Amino acid sequence: AGIDGMTVDQLAEYIYKNREELLESLRNGIYRPQPVRRVEIPKLDGSTRKLGVPTVVDRMIQQAVVQVLSPIHEQVFSDNSYGFRPGRSAHDAIQSVTELYNQGYHYVVDLDLKAYFDTVNHDLLMNFIKQRVTDPWLLHLIRRFLTSGVMNGELFRKTTKGTPQGGNLSPLLANIYLNELDKLLTQRGYRFVRYADDCNIYVRSKRAGERVLRNVTIFLEIKLKLTINCHKTTVGSPLRLKFLGFTLGVDRNGAYARPHKVVKQRIKQALKIMTGRSRGISWLMLMKKIKQKMRGWLQYYGIGKMKTFIQQLDQWLRSRIRQLIWKRWKKIKTRYRELIKLGMTPEQAKTNANT
Repeated sequence: AGIDGMTVDQLAEYIYKNREELLESLRNGIYRPQPVRRVEIPKLDGSTRKLGVPTVVDRMIQQAVVQVLSPIHEQVFSDNSYGFRPGRSAHDAIQSVTELYNQGYHYVVDLDLKAYFDTVNHDLLMNFIKQRVTDPWLLHLIRRFLTSGVMNGELFRKTTKGTPQGGNLSPLLANIYLNELDKLLTQRGYRFVRYADDCNIYVRSKRAGERVLRNVTIFLEIKLKLTINCHKTTVGSPLRLKFLGFTLGVDRNGAYARPHKVVKQRIKQALKIMTGRSRGISWLMLMKKIKQKMRGWLQYYGIGKMKTFIQQLDQWLRSRIRQLIWKRWKKIKTRYRELIKLGMTPEQAKTNANT
């Protein structure tokens, strides 16, 4: 829910009662989006990702705007852009990266934009939208969404820049803004893959990559008024750098995708917390949570090559679960009884129950 507390389940009833009033306010141009609710999600590096949650009524209207704007801009978006676009996914982006490496592009300029969604310039964004949309009513409505403000608890703050992550409209606006970068890269003949604000430019040498980075940095900071994160932006090998959670490996058949080592560490840590021996959770719930976690993880990272890692993770996880079972049996007589159920002889069960 947004700041008004209304949930998605309550939206239908609200629309039934207030439909005409809502439509009239939109037609007359007096509709005002409510401020977004600030929610901060912790990131692994200790910082937080700031989300802005609009009210469900605002989200519905934003979605209507997206369904009008999206077909118009899909005609001009780059084929190298994959984020938040119909019929495209992160897996398509990784496939493209693999093909570029096999074509001889063995160095990558890994661009990292500092707080991109929070620093988008409103005036520039509106000018980019006006290149394709001329309806003043729609332009006015988009501007109102951008400047609706943020409620952080009881504190209201105006928004003079940025497009809050969490709204239906933000991903499309982010793509419209960075389409200017796509156009520049295409004009200069660079090979690149972009997923929202994650952009990788592929070159044949490190020297070429450093030259490209200097040129692109000038464009982003001067023309688009964005900030490059110098600590995370680098020129290196796709065999080591992480993009969308993946890195590349190479065998006799060429390049292939594989989950990055950081991603592997994260899933193991998550499972370790789930199977902690001090957690008071039922077996049924524990198995359900592990299954949900691994199903989601494998649906995303399953396109990567990781047979050995999965075998090792499976062995480690089964060992963790056995430790948890042993601890929960607690008493020797319980262990003796349960081991016999699992097929041990009384002598074997007696020996093992006392270990």
